[in-house]
Amino acid sequence: MIRILPFILMTGILGCETLPRRDPYFAPVQPVQLKLPQQNNGAIFQADSDMRLFEDHSAKRVGDILTVTLTERTQAKKQSDLDASKDNSISATAPTLWGVASKSLLGHDLETTMSSSHTFEGEGEANQSNSLTGDITVTVVSVLPNGNLRIRGEKRVTLNDGNEYIRLAGIVRPQDIDQANTIPSTKVADATIMYTGDGVMANASKQGWFARFFMSPLFPF
Repeated sequence: MIRILPFILMTGILGCETLPRRDPYFAPVQPVQLKLPQQNNGAIFQADSDMRLFEDHSAKRVGDILTVTLTERTQAKKQSDLDASKDNSISATAPTLWGVASKSLLGHDLETTMSSSHTFEGEGEANQSNSLTGDITVTVVSVLPNGNLRIRGEKRVTLNDGNEYIRLAGIVRPQDIDQANTIPSTKVADATIMYTGDGVMANASKQGWFARFFMSPLFPF
């Protein structure tokens, strides 16, 4: 029994590690508990059972949910071409002494000529393209004084031996929300969109700490 106990503990630890981790910052916010007024017995209207016939069901209060359609697509291209050249030429003639050339006095001419030429050519090009599509449902965490909604949420998906996380936060306008209670991510202000993962597949695509040292500015060569 004593030998089996460590095996059971290790199995439990490994089982807990497969659960996706929660980020407290992206946790949903509970709506404020409203205190209903005292009911009047015998009255036809009751404050806690009203039905709003002309109001849509889009998110507008703290705790309401909103679906954000991820339509992020970025593409950047940079190209530079530099061609520079510089030529210098200096010539100095030897002076005469009492009307006599220096060659007659010293046996050789003191005239000096210097020239230099520098040429530099450089060319660089960089291309980057990213795309992120999908849906994530978030909650309204606060209502700003101007009526805009601050939203925040997280989606955790476990696939095979790894976990995938999609986190989103930002500010939206109520008038940008359509009848299906959705809004594109391109209309989210101050947007924070993160797509990360952990597990075996994510670790396999990352450099080790020893390799990152040689790629960092700390390595002088």
